[in-house]
Amino acid sequence: MAQSAPSAGLAREAIGLREVLFQSITHMAPAAAVAFSIIVGANFAAGALPLSVLFALVGCLLVAVSIGQLAKQLPSAGGFYTYAARGLHPAVGFLVGWGYAFVEPLVAPLLYLIFGNVVASTLQAEFGWSYDTWWVVAAVAAAVIVFVLGWFGVRLSTFAGTILGLFEILVFAALAVTLIVKAGEANTLRVFGTGFATAEGFGGLSGVIAGSVYTILAFIGFEAAAPLAEEARDPRRTVRLAVVYSCLLIGLFYVLTTYAATVFFGPERFAEFPASGDGNPWDALARTAWGAGWVLVFLAVANSAIANANASANAATRTWFAMGRIRLLPRPFEHVNPRWRSPDVAVVVQFVVGVVVAVWLGLRYEPLTAFALVGTIVTAVIIAIYIVVNLACLVFHLREPGVRFNPLLHGLVPLLGIAAFVPAFLTAVGIQAFDFISALPYPISLVGPVVGVWYAIGLVYLVVLARRQPERLREMGRVFTEEHVAETATPV
Repeated sequence: MAQSAPSAGLAREAIGLREVLFQSITHMAPAAAVAFSIIVGANFAAGALPLSVLFALVGCLLVAVSIGQLAKQLPSAGGFYTYAARGLHPAVGFLVGWGYAFVEPLVAPLLYLIFGNVVASTLQAEFGWSYDTWWVVAAVAAAVIVFVLGWFGVRLSTFAGTILGLFEILVFAALAVTLIVKAGEANTLRVFGTGFATAEGFGGLSGVIAGSVYTILAFIGFEAAAPLAEEARDPRRTVRLAVVYSCLLIGLFYVLTTYAATVFFGPERFAEFPASGDGNPWDALARTAWGAGWVLVFLAVANSAIANANASANAATRTWFAMGRIRLLPRPFEHVNPRWRSPDVAVVVQFVVGVVVAVWLGLRYEPLTAFALVGTIVTAVIIAIYIVVNLACLVFHLREPGVRFNPLLHGLVPLLGIAAFVPAFLTAVGIQAFDFISALPYPISLVGPVVGVWYAIGLVYLVVLARRQPERLREMGRVFTEEHVAETATPV
């Protein structure tokens, strides 16, 4: 019987630790996260926002260790869903992949909204140009740039990510140090307690936890190295190091910058910070501290949005490619450009999804509100996936033949990681299970129903697959890099 030719596959061993590390770093969008994601949390945590950042850092570092341990054993473009399928059950792997395939493509439009807002607000302030017109133009332009980077392959996109990532980190770190120095006697470690968590309706610990939803959003992406495993050299080591190092380094960067903004602006009135500077508070800080140097901050945030969108598109398209390869998504997603070795069909679909989501929601709610809504959806699903991956790490190392179980790395760390994320997850989806969990306002309150509907559809699809084509579910546990090594090994 005639058989169709197999996919050419992704570009094997095309990138090293540096590129994989900056895939994770730029996916976290350090500058854009500081300037927009984290400060949304100030509406809830107020002057205790640095404590929210610490909560997120601890939780994400725990899951980073678990991801690194799984990546060492299972180097696959499937990433999360492969870990869950092998560690727990193929059905759980499917649900993880279903969630990741939904929210990872939403990260790019999040950043298109940020890029559009930053560019349009600056053009309006400096030249009087129409904000309502130029945010749309800028958002679509960002999508085109990311499309081009993705189309021409992983080497170009990850090299661009390295350059862009270094620039944004250096600019914001320098500004943070300036703010701390200028704050003088206002510097205080009390911002790492709950005393300044005074936002109306979110006092004390409830405000810190609500704020942590958006500080976790800032961390999302440290795991984005995992889907590049099939294109990385020595993926068992490279992915593990990239995930842990990116989480730790950028987490410390977030602590530095958030602390600097809080003490400089004033922790007692920090709930007002997100609305300051006409909705662009870090621009206002830069103008106060650096004068004309604000231009560097503008460029860093705009650059950060592009770099993050590029990294998230890399992760999303590789996940779609992997799911297309085992027919959990339509077969065209498996197609690889014969010259550039990029998953070209997935790249085109990501471009369309990014433009439609960003423009539609931005016009309906305005860019920053749309950013908060989509960002909370992404955070809710990713937190749930982090919890599952922690559990998968524990179970995989307990029962996988030939794999050594370390009580600290594979037992205590995953359990602590699960406990760290539960409060933020309940807050994001609107389940007020404890006194310290408060409901988020509309339209963010839509997150629970949206996520619920998506997973209801996924459960129906799962039942159909389990009855009609169970072999597709079993395929989620395959590690294609291992098969590639076996096929290309020289006989002894």
